[in-house]
Amino acid sequence: MDDRKERATKTETAYRLLRRDILTARLMPGAALKLAMLGEAYGVGWTPLREALSRLEAERLVTAVSNRGFAVAPVSRHELENLSRARLVVEVPLLMESVEKGGSDWEEAVVTTHYRLSRCKTALEDPSDAAIDAWDECHEAFHAALIGAADAGWLMRFRATISDQLRRHHRALSLTPAVRAAAAGHKGGSEDAMAALREAQSIGSHTALMQAALDRDLERTKALMIDHIGFTLNVYTRTAEGGLELMARPAAE
Repeated sequence: MDDRKERATKTETAYRLLRRDILTARLMPGAALKLAMLGEAYGVGWTPLREALSRLEAERLVTAVSNRGFAVAPVSRHELENLSRARLVVEVPLLMESVEKGGSDWEEAVVTTHYRLSRCKTALEDPSDAAIDAWDECHEAFHAALIGAADAGWLMRFRATISDQLRRHHRALSLTPAVRAAAAGHKGGSEDAMAALREAQSIGSHTALMQAALDRDLERTKALMIDHIGFTLNVYTRTAEGGLELMARPAAE
């Protein structure tokens, strides 16, 4: 392998590892991304790391801090609300088109991904990183399958970007504090957050959405999808009202 190919491979490795840890909130929003620390954690040199961080900055997952290097991009309720609105604008029309055009292959993909999601434990059933990652992946696969018959490449790319940003906002603002509160046995103010998280990850709501789509019931599918998009914001609202936001902070802080 020549030097350019080797560097490109190392850059890609650094990019994928950093991106994974940012999206799953293992690297929390606002955290400083120091090259020495990252190099030790990922076993990658400074040059590939800088190139990977520049790519992530272009994706708005990382911010450059003047004279201080890079940090994980922040999250906020305002951004979460904007992302939820963007998902409504982009994903609902894709879903409607997919329901209208989808054939037997689309139906099979929807049923298969729903089954895989049904086999996953929710965050309240198993709060381990591995279980939460597995649920996230299956959940994303299910929604990708639902819109899979739409013929709109640019909208699909926009939707993927929105989905990634929503995933890390949900992890940092809602899921992490709610799960930590449950693990710590917090009672005051946490019950509503737990109930909202349970509803958001319930297989029942996903089953209803799948059935409406397979029945080609456009109005019901649209209504259920709009409700579904509101679940993430509802979990955050209940988390904030319960005073659990600080539970999202890493224990070392």
